[in-house]
Amino acid sequence: MADGTEAISVGTRLPEHVLPPISRTTLALFAGASGDHNPIHVDIDFAKSAGMPDVFAHGMLSMAYLAQLLTSWLPQAQLRSWKARFVSITPVGAVVSCNGEVVELFEEGGERRARLKIQATIDGDIQTLAGEAKVALP
Repeated sequence: MADGTEAISVGTRLPEHVLPPISRTTLALFAGASGDHNPIHVDIDFAKSAGMPDVFAHGMLSMAYLAQLLTSWLPQAQLRSWKARFVSITPVGAVVSCNGEVVELFEEGGERRARLKIQATIDGDIQTLAGEAKVALP
């Protein structure tokens, strides 16, 4: 957690959130938990018939990982908004890393807030999600 508003400034980086490699088990569990049973994520034969070399992760799984990045930095109650766009797929076996940086401090709704640039990457530099979040500062 952040230690207070004096420790948060433009350029403050959130602690990197690195996940274990995406496994087929992770994809099957996420399909069940999310209700997204699209076979492109769990059935290799289907994925290959669609021209893919293998199954790949649900985009919303990486969105969940970005949410973990944010809520491990500040409590969920301080999250005001967040959004992301999908940039590329996350193949099975990939290691997802999420990071963020404070890019603006401002006042809104009677609160001191920060706007964050957030992203998910694989293989160190391939961006899969790009987005931003607004949080209320403690």
